[in-house]
Formats: sequence, C-alpha cells, structure tokens
Amino acid sequence: MKNIILTQSQIQHKTKRIAYQIYETFVDENEVVLAGIANSGYIFAQKIAAELEKISDLKVILCEVKINKNNPQDQITTSLKTEDYENKGLVLVDDVLNSGTTLIYGVKYFLDVPLKKFKTAVLVDRNHKKYPVKADFKGISLSTSLLEHIQVVFEENDEYAYLS
Repeated sequence: MKNIILTQSQIQHKTKRIAYQIYETFVDENEVVLAGIANSGYIFAQKIAAELEKISDLKVILCEVKINKNNPQDQITTSLKTEDYENKGLVLVDDVLNSGTTLIYGVKYFLDVPLKKFKTAVLVDRNHKKYPVKADFKGISLSTSLLEHIQVVFEENDEYAYLS
C-alpha cells in the first residue's frame, strides 16, 4: 500500500504553478535554461518547460545534469556546453529536496559559470536539510520523519508521488 501524497492532477497543477512563478521571475529575459537533475528531476524540468512554452514567449533551453547521488563529489556533467548557459537565467530542477546534498552540489557546479539569475525548483521539499540550500519554487512542503522516503513516479500514463 502506497501512501499517495500527490496525484497526477495535483502534480500537473503544481507544475503549472511553478511554470508561472518561473515566468514571473524571468519575464525580463528572452530565454531561460531549465537544468534538470538526471532522471526524475530532468523529467520534471521537461514538464515545466512544456507549461512555460504554453504560457510565455520565453525560449526554454533544457539541460540534463548528471550528479552521482551516492557520491556527489564525483564529476558533474551536463548535456550542454558551458557557453550554452553562460550569462543566462538558469533554474536547477529536481523532484525531491531531501537532505539538500544533490541540490547543493548542483548549485556549486553552476557557481563557476557567470549567470544572470540562478534559482532552484523542486516538486517536493522535505525539510530535512543538511546544507543551507532552499528551493525558490516548490510544489509542496512536507514534514516527514527521517525514516520515511518520498518517491516521485513519472510514467508514460501515470504520475504520482508517494511516501513509504
């Protein structure tokens, strides 16, 4: 039995709301880079990009960020060259902000690049941070126990987030 915390329609609603918040933040820009952390974060970035393209004339550039979640000090790679996001607005996107480890190493990676604006977005913020990192845009904040785990599922015909 899975304890569903977000249904497909709730995820769609939160995605749309985050897209509007990103648009409001980057309204004075021509383009924005959505850098999704590999796997679920990148899928979530794609969903935000689709909503942004519906509501704005911002050019959205998608970038996949590969971070070893078990050893975030390993080399981080992106699907774009540094020049592709230099001097642009960038939003680092992940599905769940748990301890903040993955997000802080992602932020650290992009700090070496001159950016116009730099924000973070997550679908679920768990409030269990080891590092001083926050999500500028978040779908939902949950206070959970450290023993609980949140999983976001993005399948072709089904999306949901659950607590286990």
